[in-house]
Amino acid sequence: MSDSDGTGSGLDGAVVAVAGAGGPAGRATLLRLAEAGATVVGADADAARLAEAVDATRSAHDGAVVIGDTVDLLDPAAARAWADKAEKEHGRIDGLVHLVGGWRGSASFTDTDPADWFLLEKLLVRTVQNTSLAFHDALLRSDRGRFVLVSAAGATRPTAGNAAYAAAKAAAEAWTQALADAFRREGGEEGPRAAAAILVVKALVHDAMRAERPNAKFAGFTDVKDLAEAIVEVWDLPARQVNGNRLWLTPEP
Repeated sequence: MSDSDGTGSGLDGAVVAVAGAGGPAGRATLLRLAEAGATVVGADADAARLAEAVDATRSAHDGAVVIGDTVDLLDPAAARAWADKAEKEHGRIDGLVHLVGGWRGSASFTDTDPADWFLLEKLLVRTVQNTSLAFHDALLRSDRGRFVLVSAAGATRPTAGNAAYAAAKAAAEAWTQALADAFRREGGEEGPRAAAAILVVKALVHDAMRAERPNAKFAGFTDVKDLAEAIVEVWDLPARQVNGNRLWLTPEP
């Protein structure tokens, strides 16, 4: 059942796709989505890493329905095939969480290597483009469709050594805002039924990072478990409240 705002009933019975599911944030998100009652369809370019993430979720949560598909999200046709397969097999798609990441930086602005931009444009921009285009129609068919992008505070206030990274994140945010406008237009006077939201972090931290650097404070960082919780909460809010909004998980600069 859904309410008049298109919120639906949270994630119970939902089907959610996760792009970049094999990393630490992906693992935390797969588990939290499964705990919330969703069927989770994860994709990653690294088959071994993805299989480990799927197995870990199933082991941690008895009864979790989580599937892994090895997908090259830089290939528009592969992204669309993944979306079509997921909807055909599960009957619906209620969300796409974009966690494909990457980082390159430099000591100063003039030390920036253009190769960093070419890499980050692929990972942080092109995968957003391909997945959002592939899942757009399915999200509109849902009564609680959500597209969730994880971005960085650096997109708002870039630093000299993070020019390529900040520019790529800003481009991904702009693309997501355009998707939000499409959802807004499709909703007409009643407002959007689907929503595209941006979760903003300074950086992410997980247990392995803490073990490697036990004396580090990681000030302002967001734990991947807290990120996963924030992702789930996007479904608890009305579509019009989150569509096109930047939801900060770290203090705004």
